[in-house]
Amino acid sequence: MKKIITLISATIIGQAVMAQVPEDVLKYSWGPVNGSARINAVGGATGALGGDISSLYVNPAGIGFYKSMDIVLSPGFQFNRNKGSFRGTDTTQQKNRFQLGPTGVVFGWPTTGKWRSQALSFAVNRSTSFANKIYYKGQNDFSSYGEQYAAEAAQVSQQTGMSIEEMINSNSVSFGTRMALYSYLIDTATIRPGGGPEFVSMAMYDKLRNNGDFLVNQEHLIETSGGVTDIALGYAGNREDRFYLGGAIGIPIVNYERVSVLRESDATGDAANYFSFSELRERSTTKGIGFNLKLGAIYKPTESVRLGATIHTPSWYTLTDTYEATMTTNTENYGVIDNGVPVTSGFLNNGMRASYQYGLSTPWRFMMSGAYVLREVEDVSKQKGFISADIEYVTHKSNRFSNADETVEDDGYYSSLNSVVKSYYKNAFNFRVGGELKFTTIMTRLGFAYYGNPYADAALKASRMFLSGGLGYRNNGIFIDLTYVHAISKDVSFPYRLPDKANTFANVRGTGSNIYLTFGFKI
Repeated sequence: MKKIITLISATIIGQAVMAQVPEDVLKYSWGPVNGSARINAVGGATGALGGDISSLYVNPAGIGFYKSMDIVLSPGFQFNRNKGSFRGTDTTQQKNRFQLGPTGVVFGWPTTGKWRSQALSFAVNRSTSFANKIYYKGQNDFSSYGEQYAAEAAQVSQQTGMSIEEMINSNSVSFGTRMALYSYLIDTATIRPGGGPEFVSMAMYDKLRNNGDFLVNQEHLIETSGGVTDIALGYAGNREDRFYLGGAIGIPIVNYERVSVLRESDATGDAANYFSFSELRERSTTKGIGFNLKLGAIYKPTESVRLGATIHTPSWYTLTDTYEATMTTNTENYGVIDNGVPVTSGFLNNGMRASYQYGLSTPWRFMMSGAYVLREVEDVSKQKGFISADIEYVTHKSNRFSNADETVEDDGYYSSLNSVVKSYYKNAFNFRVGGELKFTTIMTRLGFAYYGNPYADAALKASRMFLSGGLGYRNNGIFIDLTYVHAISKDVSFPYRLPDKANTFANVRGTGSNIYLTFGFKI
């Protein structure tokens, strides 16, 4: 693990304009199927099932089951709660938000010949939600967040010979390091007998210089919002009610905001040292648009059995990030004239927010599906239910960044970052299973979904599970579905990364209560 994290830190250090980190890709590729209430109730297992507008986002061959028109609206609401465990201390945070599932229209019409029907669908779906809030805190006697900036300053000084003043005014140095130098969170000091000046974090000064006590309180609040709104257009054909082929074009639109507050304060009780506290407030946004394709097939070897296969291409994004930050540091007795006065990234960037463009391609997805329909007949009013399952393989290692800003020379940065991503992640399997029982016009549903750990290192524990259940009503061309999904997740969060020692991280456990409603009309 230390090898991977060190590589990540070495890649990021020195990149003032480019600020992507490996976690940036995961938010686009590690999420559940957000389908209609009916499909969410059965765990999202719709790859071989078909007959639902959600098929457009999972296996577009499924819309080939339509022979009439559906108009669908799918609102929902999420209640998220996260528990952060950091160095022996547990804390909780929660955030709630509105959610939009697949909303749109499916046109199906019968045809003559071996191709008995065709269907066209258009829908809008919030395929990924970024709404989340994480908070953790604890005491740290091992590392300070200022060390990451001291490491970068030392590297830049060694490679370029820049002075501190030159680094503060250089666009080739990260904003964090420039603010840390300006506020004296880091400075040069002689800490080894017979040695020369070195860059050190003031929080670590007493320990490094005099082998004194080191203990800091650390706390980190991260709040994210926005999501990926996926506009999709799909087509499918039905050959002899046995073989269904379909494809869909997706246009995902990204709107993401992240607000982070990282605070570190002296916990030794020593008022005579050179550190009281430092706080870094950051706000970043990502906006952009992408393109993807989904191709799928469903085969019915018998009247009751359906088998599906699907390929999702990566989403190829062009993204624009903005960044702004404020750092406030109090070094107590270090003798700084403007001690505790905030410095902003805008102050160091001619009053402007930092902005840069880049490209991102997300993983491939390969899915095999199966469904067994109880009493499969063309008249759906006589069907008694189904059992459906999907197994999905996601190539997390294939996430790739690229330079999309002609004004920026990447100098091999993206190649190095992509190597880190390849080492940091592993490909993973996802599983979904669910079923429905039908009682004339009323249906009951249950489902389960599991999304595997995308991290390559065994020390990083992560997974997502979803338990779901719901009710449905069908009568006289009107359908209404109501679903409850209970989400359980495990993930990790790094408050900062250091290139020369082991990195500390928080384990984040989340639970969510999600309610989905779908209603529509069959014409």
